Amino acid sequence: MTELVTRNYWWPGVTRNIGKYIGGYDMCQRIKNWTEALVGKLKLSEEPEKLWTYLIADFITKLLLVAGKGAILVVYNRLSKMTYFVTTMEETLAEGLVRLFRDNV
Repeated sequence: MTELVTRNYWWPGVTRNIGKYIGGYDMCQRIKNWTEALVGKLKLSEEPEKLWTYLIADFITKLLLVAGKGAILVVYNRLSKMTYFVTTMEETLAEGLVRLFRDNV
């Protein structure tokens, strides 16, 4: 870029000014060539070997109240790819979570 500008124009600090301009210009940052080496191929995460060894649990909250319950506990078993949905209240404490898990999953 500096070469194109300096063909027709020159002033003290031209390369510094051009560098600052290009560094702040959004389009230049998007199409910039990266000289770093590629990181490599993605590695697959390991599959669990036994059921119930890797679970993901999360709450979906702020839902409309139906029968006094306005949240859903979502439990996902990674090996069997089964998902369990349990209706609950938003104010569920740790003891309540254990009971929900024991009774429904």
